[in-house]
Amino acid sequence: MLDSRQLQAFVAVAETLHFGRAADRLERAQSVLSRQLRDLEQQLGTRLLHRGRRSAVSLTHAGEALLAESRIALGQLERAAVTARRAGRGEIGRLAVGYVASAALTGILAQRLGDFRTARPEVEVELSAMETPRQLTALAEGGLDIGFLRPRSSYPDGIDTQVVHREGLLLAVAARHPRAHGQIKPSQLAQEQFVLPQFDEQDGFEGHLAALARAGNFQPGPVLRVRDFVTAVTLAAAGYGVALVPSSVTSLSLTGVIYRPISGFEASAELAVAWRRNNTSAVVRVFLERLRNLAPI
Repeated sequence: MLDSRQLQAFVAVAETLHFGRAADRLERAQSVLSRQLRDLEQQLGTRLLHRGRRSAVSLTHAGEALLAESRIALGQLERAAVTARRAGRGEIGRLAVGYVASAALTGILAQRLGDFRTARPEVEVELSAMETPRQLTALAEGGLDIGFLRPRSSYPDGIDTQVVHREGLLLAVAARHPRAHGQIKPSQLAQEQFVLPQFDEQDGFEGHLAALARAGNFQPGPVLRVRDFVTAVTLAAAGYGVALVPSSVTSLSLTGVIYRPISGFEASAELAVAWRRNNTSAVVRVFLERLRNLAPI
């Protein structure tokens, strides 16, 4: 296999046609340079240079053919080295990001990705909308690098998180609902049917509804469970119940629904960023370093 230092020596001599000047360019001893070229000729089984008196040099036909290919090969090696160094610094690569809809509605997803793009504009970001349980599975299995999700009371082994956003909760009711106007107290919701975005576990907004019930001293009745906040608000607007939602949902601007604060109920919903603890990607490392320097919004 050809040695890159031998090729460098050959190109330097071929371009200067002088051993001394070539040795100066490469900052090598002339004796070392001569040995490297002899070794290269022996390896290839052909002469590459005509050596004249007083260090005069000319290329053989084989040398002329090798010179063009050597320049290409050395250029490719340099590009490979530069690419590897940039990848090691997290300047290039790919970042697979999952997110719940609320992360987009609050603007937190755009803000965090915008900050990262400023630092690493050439990193390719792949976004996938998915609910929290799917994100956690994808993170654990390596399908995602970063997840923007609703915090959980427990996580799969090897998953770390950081809260990046907090927002208040509102009650979504139909515009014709008796609670669409005036003050709403928790105790006034005892007879309401709640539309609850809930996934495959007893966590998330199930806990917020339980907290509201405690504040109002009532037991929640039958709950209409759905998969997302858009569905919950749509059903609330249609009169199928009321929905406890994060304030960012108001940006959806759905018709027929009113969002009301609940007097004396100060609970908030959180958004967190999650990642796999043993992820060795330099791109992920840079993203997390920047994330840790930013306080929750």
